[in-house]
Amino acid sequence: MPAAPRDGPARREPVTGYTLSLSWAPEYCRGRKDSAADRLECSGDYGRFGLILHGLWPDSRSRPGPQWCPTTRRPTPGEVRANLCMTPSAKLLAHEWAKHGACMSPTPKRYFILASKLWTALSLPDLDRLSRGKALDAGKVRQAFIDVNPSLRSNQIGLLVNKRGWLKEVRLCYDRRFKPRRCAHSQLGPANAAPIKIWRGL
Repeated sequence: MPAAPRDGPARREPVTGYTLSLSWAPEYCRGRKDSAADRLECSGDYGRFGLILHGLWPDSRSRPGPQWCPTTRRPTPGEVRANLCMTPSAKLLAHEWAKHGACMSPTPKRYFILASKLWTALSLPDLDRLSRGKALDAGKVRQAFIDVNPSLRSNQIGLLVNKRGWLKEVRLCYDRRFKPRRCAHSQLGPANAAPIKIWRGL
């Protein structure tokens, strides 16, 4: 199992909600096709990925939320293997448990079950097709999610873009009962009218 080296301080905060982060694999994999560490997601040997589950994160009223809570537990190879279709990286799965999961769940298995339930409850829009349209903006990306998930609202869908305006992640906000809620202003990202680009990996 890969290690999960700490990339920040431990922080214990009351959990007030959750963020489900979906990564757009073609953008992440740009320039990583030959990366051994990213082979499963990026090489093309196992098919092409679109949206994948980056992780499920506990939130708090302070920013950022809780992270790196003390734990001696680590995911088993079987637990990682069972979740590679939604998160095609053993390294990322181990990291997400250690950094975020340990602050909201007693075991890796329980954490991955929660994340998987939210992931499988979503319908995913065809962002490849959307990217071929003209005058694409953040509002159209949010609307694509709403069209296939009518319970969502625009203010519950955060977007992360890079400095060049390419979509990196979609972040869905939930309350403590795992019901969609309004995202904090810092989570929303670009306004609906902001231009946005989606890399198709071609």
